[in-house]
Amino acid sequence: MQFSTLQFELRDNIAYVTLNRPDRLNALNLPMIEDLRAAAALIDADAELRAVLLTGAGRGFCSGADLAGEDFTQDAHLTQGQLIGARLREHFNPMVEAWQRLRIPVVVAVNGVAAGAGMSLALIGDIVLAARSATFLQLFAPKLGLIPDLGSTFHLPRMLGTARAKGLTLLGEPLSAADAVSWGLIWACVDDPDLAQQAQLIARRLASGPTQAFRRIKAIFDAQPADTLSEQLALEAIAQTALGDTADFAEGVLAFRSKRAPKFAGR
Repeated sequence: MQFSTLQFELRDNIAYVTLNRPDRLNALNLPMIEDLRAAAALIDADAELRAVLLTGAGRGFCSGADLAGEDFTQDAHLTQGQLIGARLREHFNPMVEAWQRLRIPVVVAVNGVAAGAGMSLALIGDIVLAARSATFLQLFAPKLGLIPDLGSTFHLPRMLGTARAKGLTLLGEPLSAADAVSWGLIWACVDDPDLAQQAQLIARRLASGPTQAFRRIKAIFDAQPADTLSEQLALEAIAQTALGDTADFAEGVLAFRSKRAPKFAGR
């Protein structure tokens, strides 16, 4: 399938997805949102895929929503606020949910700025790496008089705590890749020339791993935590019951007993 705003490639059980509007710092317009939604559907429907790598073309990951385009031009039948709300409900939010529900691990490589909705998009990743020169920005309130969207109000307090989440969103100060690691927002910060290679290595590592276990890990970590330890232990037992009957578990046990590395097939 061809996309107008993405580079999309399937190789070695990995989907490589690149935001491809470098002249606009990969700003999110409606065609890109719909391309991302369609890409997620293709990925989810392909049982052979075992990992995804998402990054941006050019010098930035994503500068946020393309407010300079025509997608948010005043509609004669809607107020500006009603138009923004409609765009979120009908296009942006379904895309975020489609990526969040992907059954396989998503690696995000942040090259350059991830601002506003672009930062929200980066946080969709299960494992997020950033180039050392990359910055994360929450400019919704300081620059536009809006609140963060595309899931940032969900992710930031859970990942950083309320104090840091409020500081980032109220002040809009840039967060460096190194600080994003120390704050627990992303997995790793790497030197700029190494970003693509390191992200690909992680994607390949995940693609050769126990896919069913990864799927369960994503689901249990993304769900609301249980109220008690006993309830969480019960959820773990349900997952282990299912995973104990997979071919990957059988291979893992055999490899352990044979003192060799396992060769997971993802089943």
